Amino acid sequence: MESELPDIYCPFPQRTNPHVGHTRVHLDSWIRNTGLVHRDSARERFEQADFGAFVGMVYPTADSKDLDLVADWFVWLFLVDDQLDDGHLGRSPERVRDVVAVMRSVIEGTGSGTLPDEDLPAAVVALVDLWERTTPTAAAHWRTRFGWHLTTYLTTATTWEAGNRAAGVVPSEETYIAKRRHTGAIHVCMDLIETVAGIEAPESIHNDSRFIAALEASCNVVCWANDVYSYEKEQVLGEIHNLVHLVRHHRGYGKQQALEHVCAEIATETERFLTAEAELLAAYPQLSWMLAPYLDGMRSWMRGNLDWSRQTPRYNPADVSQYEEPEEYLEATVLGVARD
Repeated sequence: MESELPDIYCPFPQRTNPHVGHTRVHLDSWIRNTGLVHRDSARERFEQADFGAFVGMVYPTADSKDLDLVADWFVWLFLVDDQLDDGHLGRSPERVRDVVAVMRSVIEGTGSGTLPDEDLPAAVVALVDLWERTTPTAAAHWRTRFGWHLTTYLTTATTWEAGNRAAGVVPSEETYIAKRRHTGAIHVCMDLIETVAGIEAPESIHNDSRFIAALEASCNVVCWANDVYSYEKEQVLGEIHNLVHLVRHHRGYGKQQALEHVCAEIATETERFLTAEAELLAAYPQLSWMLAPYLDGMRSWMRGNLDWSRQTPRYNPADVSQYEEPEEYLEATVLGVARD
């Protein structure tokens, strides 16, 4: 008997950005110019995912230029993540060490490594473009935080996750939950709320326990909802880094019971967000002009991620056979590391 996905509690309104059509056209041009997508099979999968719609759901208030920018970040993150999760590189941390070092040099402002430009993998070419468009006018503390979140995503995905797969290590639920916010790059995406909203939250706010609670809870909601919707896909790939899988593994739950457990935890985290949100706004009424759009951005992320996950073919449980041969849609030119 097939398990049914339980309803996921989400009290926030569904919204979308009016500039999605323009962003879809922009994305098609950008992936061509950066070389991120070449093969017909990869392009078909990219178009079916409809990242333009996704970005419009999670940043519904962004203007056209900013929506294009964050959409490009989305595509970069998703395509890099597919390379590190779905293919052979996800089990060979040493194979991607050099390209990650080049990416870090871009983020840290030390250039693009020792490779000549014509030899740079597409992901590095795209990252150079993204970094140059995102950071020049950003506050120093935002740029530092954003860069740290980006490098932490890369290193956690390529060392911790890949290392676990290579060694056959199944992480505990507690360890996974802490790492998941990094491997999902959700902190990177939450940082971009400040960019699209035109605000700069001071470090005092980022260090406030109520802000930390709201951010952590919203990130958990997004990541765990993704685990629910991507569970079937990741089972085909043999992926262990999924909360539903880990609940089944460690607690001995059946599939439906594990899904219901994770969805209940998502509801708990949503309520934790709402409590922290109210406390934060009450503590800083003079900063509501800045906090309200930031918190609204977190709400949009929780709702938009859920709406997109429900409709994208990327997580369609009836079509998970597409993941049985990941090399059919993964392109070696993205990271510049071919299979032996």
